[in-house]
Amino acid sequence: MTPAIEATDLSRTYSGGYEAVAGISLTVPRGEAFALLGTNGAGKTSTVELLEGLAAPTRGTVRVLGHDPYRERTAVRPRIGVMLQEDGFPSDLTVAETVRMRTGCTSGARPTAEALDSVGLTGRERVRVKQLSGGERRRLDLALALPGRPEVLFLDEPTTGLDAEGRRDTWDLVRALRADGTTVLLTTHYLEEAESLADRLALEDDLVVVAEASTGPEALAMARAHRPDVAVLDLQMPGADGVTVATSIRDELPSAAPWS
Repeated sequence: MTPAIEATDLSRTYSGGYEAVAGISLTVPRGEAFALLGTNGAGKTSTVELLEGLAAPTRGTVRVLGHDPYRERTAVRPRIGVMLQEDGFPSDLTVAETVRMRTGCTSGARPTAEALDSVGLTGRERVRVKQLSGGERRRLDLALALPGRPEVLFLDEPTTGLDAEGRRDTWDLVRALRADGTTVLLTTHYLEEAESLADRLALEDDLVVVAEASTGPEALAMARAHRPDVAVLDLQMPGADGVTVATSIRDELPSAAPWS
């Protein structure tokens, strides 16, 4: 079966010669959740923009559901969902108006009330976007990524700005989508998040993928080998005999949980 996402030697250079992605290759089978893990500036967002078809690669190839997402946009766009770091929707629209604007461009879109309920924004329909908290805006970003029922869902740091409850709710929603067969590719700088949501993860550092691993102890070993300065706090992982093991690694970063 054709992979959901396939990239080979993917690179992106901006005008002026700045290289944002430097030859990434990865394959994501259908139905898998895959995480790109890395610090801010590692190239995660630039990579995802290429995979989504928002920009053309300078070098290399990318296929989503068997199509070039940039040149064959009409074949890909109706079948994917995209959650950007900032969606850029008009701030004077209400929450419901913003969702209706997006769903009006989507065939078979789910009802606005259903989309808002899925991200915990029921009761906020008449609130203007500019009046939302940062966490509520991220919830709205996620609702806008799910106007239909995407086969592939791209999530660029989906829980940035969310409190602990919002993060748990988002994780639960992503797990439910994955259980329904949606392929998920997410970027994050939280190892815990990658561990919780992904089947496999790739560590992106200095604009390239430096390692891939399955989640679990293998991922922790990879993180320690390639980024010993990164902290992971109280990461719960199953041991070889099925017993849960709590691992705590601390360093001198002011904020130990995120990779930033």
